[in-house]
Amino acid sequence: MEKIIDNLISKDDLFKTLENRFNKNIYRHPNIKWDEIASLLENDSEKISSLSYLETSGGKPDVTEINNQIVFIDFCKESPKERRSLCYDKSARVNRKKFPPVSSVCEVCKQWNVNLLTKDDYRSLQNIQEVDLKTSSWLLTPDSIRQHGGAIFGDRRYDTTFIYHNGADSYYASRGFRAKLILK
Repeated sequence: MEKIIDNLISKDDLFKTLENRFNKNIYRHPNIKWDEIASLLENDSEKISSLSYLETSGGKPDVTEINNQIVFIDFCKESPKERRSLCYDKSARVNRKKFPPVSSVCEVCKQWNVNLLTKDDYRSLQNIQEVDLKTSSWLLTPDSIRQHGGAIFGDRRYDTTFIYHNGADSYYASRGFRAKLILK
């Protein structure tokens, strides 16, 4: 995580990268204009910092509309490499008996002021662009599942989006997380 903090990109470079990605992928946001997005971000240093993290950690964030919200969401083909090998939350990490990971998905999301995708967000993302064909991504887990020690994740195999469960304390080199940043 320290490596990412040291490598956050400047606001100008971030805006250039995001605008280029926005213009190359109009199908993700056919009714949204870049000028509208830039004006929402221009003076919001917290959102700029969050987006810089999403970009630097390999998420390739882009704008889309999900559940009547305009959001930046991770569109990278596979779960971001710099966000893998994390268990679900702090409780799972702290209570892990052997080889706890350096952090957890929920802790990182809180640190960078981003939201973990819900299963509905994930399905919406998969309808826009197929992702996680070789990896998987942790998803926001309902309390009823988390109370039993579990957490959910998703991936895409056989032209189908799957939502599965696993112990919240598990972590794998091929499982990371995708996040969203709500603009409006």
